[in-house]
Amino acid sequence: MASRSTSSLCTTTLLLLVVSWATSASARNFYQDFDITWGDGRAQILNNGDLLTLSLDKASGSGFQSKNEYLFGKIDMQLKLVPGNSAGTVTAYYLSSNGSTWDEIDYEFLGNLSGDPYILHTNVFSQGKGNREQQFYLWFDPTADFHTYSILWNPQRIIFSVDGTPIREFKNAESIGVPFPKAQPMRIFSSLWNADDWATRGGLVKTDWTQAPFTASYRNFNADNACVWSSGSSSCASSTSSSSDGNAWLSEELDSTGQDRLKWVQSNYMIYNYCTDAKRFPQGFPPECSMS
Repeated sequence: MASRSTSSLCTTTLLLLVVSWATSASARNFYQDFDITWGDGRAQILNNGDLLTLSLDKASGSGFQSKNEYLFGKIDMQLKLVPGNSAGTVTAYYLSSNGSTWDEIDYEFLGNLSGDPYILHTNVFSQGKGNREQQFYLWFDPTADFHTYSILWNPQRIIFSVDGTPIREFKNAESIGVPFPKAQPMRIFSSLWNADDWATRGGLVKTDWTQAPFTASYRNFNADNACVWSSGSSSCASSTSSSSDGNAWLSEELDSTGQDRLKWVQSNYMIYNYCTDAKRFPQGFPPECSMS
C-alpha cells in the first residue's frame, strides 16, 4: 500500500513538473520580448519579467522597444497610466518603422490635472505623412487599473481597440491615392516623457515636479497573432491572405457589433477628428475622410 502511494505521489509530482515546464515554456515575458532603450535605470522589468515600469523625473524619462519587427499583427498590451496629477506627461505606445518615410501607428496618453480625464491621442503615419489625429476621452479611469490597448494591423485596415472595444478604424485607401502602411516592418516602442510645452491644454498646464517620479506600468503583452519580420522575410506563410493556420486576423474586419461599438465610442467619447476640422483643411478634407 505504501509502495503504491509513493508511486502515485511520484507520478503526480512528475505531472506537476511537466505542466509547470510547459506553462513556463509557453509564457512570454518582457525579458524575452523587449529591450529597455533609454532612461538610465528609470525603466525596470520586474516580477520575473511579468511587469515593466517606465518612470519620469525632472532629469529624464525612459523607454523600451521590442526585439522583434512585425509586418502586420494583432498586438495587445495592458497599461496602467500615471496616476494623480500627471499634467505635462505623455505616455506613448506605438508601432514605428525607420527612415525619413516611416510608417507609424500611435497611441499617446496625454496626462492631466487630478480629476480631469486623460486624453487618448491616436495617429497613423504612412510614408512619413501623419496629420491624421483622432482624440478620445476614456469611459473609465485608466490610472486605477490595467486596461488592454490593442492594434489590429492587416493589409486592409488598422483597428485601435480598448478592452476589446474598437475606437478607431483606418482603412486601406490606396485605391484613391492614400498611402497605407503595408511594406515597412515596425517595432513596438513605448516611452514616458515630459511634454509640458504642448500636452496639457496646449501647454498652459506645466508638469508639477513635486509629484515625480511619474510611473506607468505594463503587463500581458501578446503578439502571438503577428508576422515577425526577420532577414527580409515574414514568419507568416502569406502576408496578404488568411489561411487555416491561425492567420484569419490577416483579413479580419469589424462585424456589425464591432461597428456599433465603434459608433458608440465615436459619438460619446471622441473629442477631436481631423476629418471634421475645416479650419485645418480649407482646401478640402483628406480623401480618406470621404470613406464610410
